[in-house]
Amino acid sequence: DEQIERERASQHLPGGCCALAAIYLMGKFYVANAGDSRAIIIRNGEIIPMSREFTPETERQRLQFLALLRPELLGKEFTHLEFPRRIQPKELGKKMLYRDQNMNGWAYKKIEEDDLKFPLIFGEGKKARMMATIGVTRGLGDHDLKVFSSNIRIKPFLSCFPEVRVYDLTQYEHCPDDVLVLGTDGLWDVTNDEEVAGVVMEVLTSYEPNDPCRYTMVAQELVVRSRGVLKERGWRLANDKLGSGDDISVFVIPLGGPGNYT
Repeated sequence: DEQIERERASQHLPGGCCALAAIYLMGKFYVANAGDSRAIIIRNGEIIPMSREFTPETERQRLQFLALLRPELLGKEFTHLEFPRRIQPKELGKKMLYRDQNMNGWAYKKIEEDDLKFPLIFGEGKKARMMATIGVTRGLGDHDLKVFSSNIRIKPFLSCFPEVRVYDLTQYEHCPDDVLVLGTDGLWDVTNDEEVAGVVMEVLTSYEPNDPCRYTMVAQELVVRSRGVLKERGWRLANDKLGSGDDISVFVIPLGGPGNYT
């Protein structure tokens, strides 16, 4: 993140990205995630999550706590409190559900003037945005990113620190059908864990266990199915839903070799 900051200043290279990394050291996989990519292990048909997405919804309390500590980061446009919907001026003095950085559930409060500001976090699911700007709360770069038509910087709320999960390969006997799947959000936006596992099993069983290209073909099939087919109404999946409009990158990494295939 600091290197991107230096390149931004010296070479005028703006921008940023999410990061998902898998490192194998001494019998263990270390999976580090900063952003909304995802990694899963498929072992004997079982799905083992190796990361979680960092979005305004999943990191709501961290973001609200930072905004509480440093209200100047919000300018005069945002409130760190969350409400089920936008509040109208005519609702001043009335009671409405809200939650702050310490709350998982909701409580009632009397609406005040400050509550009319735009919420720090607004929207649900893939439409959730922080400061009405970005749907990811961890990643690298984006030092220049600002709220539209303002000087309010987004970067203080974007964490470059990943979450790391560890998987010990020595604890299990793996066969060639056991894999680690790494994918960007373009894959997961339209395909859930179970569907990915289904494609993995379908493609792998059509190749011999010692055929190394079988893993490349799984990754290719996941990309193709997530993009869909171009029709008159745009890219469509097999179920006629919209295909992914985002970039799709997929790695499929085998955890076991043909020598221990049973």
